[in-house]
Amino acid sequence: MIWSLALISGAVWGAPHTDEQREPELKELLRKILTSADCFGDRYEAEVWHKAMEPRLRAFVSRYEDRVEILDHVYCEAKRDPDLQMPPDLILALIEVESRFDAWAVSRSGAVGLMQVMPFWPTQLGMQNQLVRTAPNIRMGCEILRYYLRAEHNNWARALARYNGSAGRNSYPALILSRWQHAWRF
Repeated sequence: MIWSLALISGAVWGAPHTDEQREPELKELLRKILTSADCFGDRYEAEVWHKAMEPRLRAFVSRYEDRVEILDHVYCEAKRDPDLQMPPDLILALIEVESRFDAWAVSRSGAVGLMQVMPFWPTQLGMQNQLVRTAPNIRMGCEILRYYLRAEHNNWARALARYNGSAGRNSYPALILSRWQHAWRF
């Protein structure tokens, strides 16, 4: 039987504590982000990034169209906020660890999709649960991570640990940062 890394990660890295992720400020931020317009500003930069990263994604995602969709949304969402842009390649490392790019992955704690977003978010935001769809999952996941990055004063290790629900532990952030450095860094 093949186990999804997302299922294993719930056991290894600890299940996210749903109460930790229910901050009202984060709920309002996600509601605002989910209703905003598309975000590509510099199409040339996005295309260069896409061409460099698409071959790396082939090992995980067989269909070209699915790879393009993931890469476009990751790039767009990572760059969405001009005040706190995130490295898109780091988001790819996070997705690899969380779900191995399986949009249908579900962890033991109930986190869903590519970025393993907790299923209470769509309900909290008055939306349909579309967490298995690429665009809403990546958008929510990036905004949740960005929220924690701000809360942790741009400390990536602490923000990643909070994203995973493993605050105070370093193994999960170390794994993400290692995958970023060795496999995804652009």
